[in-house]
Order: sequence, then C-alpha cells, then structure tokens
Amino acid sequence: MGEPMIAVEVAYALADRQVLVRLEVPHGTTARQAAEQSGLAAEFPGLDLANSPLGIFGKSVAKPEERVLEAGERVEVYRALIADPKEVRKQRAAKAAKARAGE
Repeated sequence: MGEPMIAVEVAYALADRQVLVRLEVPHGTTARQAAEQSGLAAEFPGLDLANSPLGIFGKSVAKPEERVLEAGERVEVYRALIADPKEVRKQRAAKAAKARAGE
C-alpha cells in the first residue's frame, strides 16, 4: 500500500461565485501542490495556481511550496490585488472630501 492519504479542501472565490473542491492527497502534500491538483485552473481560465497567493483557513501562507498540509485543512486561493488598497483608500477619501466641499 502507498502513502497514507489525507482529505483536504481547496477554495477559490470570485465576487459572484465560490468553488470548494475536496481532495484526497498523499500525506506530505504542500498547499501549492493541493491547489495545483484541485482542477480549479480548468474552471477559471486565467487563474495561475502556480503563482497565486495561498492561505489556510483565512491566514496567508508565506511559503505555500513548503507548507505541508494536515488532514482537514482548507487551502484558499487568493486573487492577486488589482489595485493597491492604500491607493484605493486615498482615492476614496479624496472623493469624499471633494463631495463635502461641493455641498
């Protein structure tokens, strides 16, 4: 018999759709390997599982290539940020100030 298998989940969400894939992977599988084995790339064209930021149960993983999974863990595939959150906040604050000044 081969390596013992563990059950894990891989999740990916867009604004309007979330997909959760359950996998049986060999003990010793990393977060990155599980993401790549999830089949999500076929379902979401343009999703780069080899380079996407990953997390486990809502906490970002700095080195998903090295982080070995435990049974029952959920790997989350994060979308790359399109805009810098600080810049977005600055723009929103400037717009609100402009709106107040115009009233």
